[in-house]
Amino acid sequence: MADQEDVRKIALELPEVREAEDRFAFSVDRRGFAWGWLERPDPKKKRVTNPEVLVVRVADEGEKQSLLAADPAKFFTEPHYANYPAILVRLPAITPAELRELLTDAWRLQAPKSVITAFDQA
Repeated sequence: MADQEDVRKIALELPEVREAEDRFAFSVDRRGFAWGWLERPDPKKKRVTNPEVLVVRVADEGEKQSLLAADPAKFFTEPHYANYPAILVRLPAITPAELRELLTDAWRLQAPKSVITAFDQA
């Protein structure tokens, strides 16, 4: 079972990652790779952060569909993310090891090649 503290710890261990000051979000070189899901519990009210769900960037629609099919208890999407390369992750349903893999893969999609090379060599 993972939570936001696990997300923060894992994300900030990756090179050149910054946490947003105004929301729960992580980026490298100004490109976001993981952020808190803003849920709209009531159609007439504004969105609010759901601390049990994380949005994580994926490579493409194929990877997104593969994750959705692999384990709907862990992964889902919503119309807001239609045709966007990101998956919604239920944090209580995944292990910290699974979270580390998801975050590292998402980071690799956004990090500069030189940073990835240095990370892989370390």
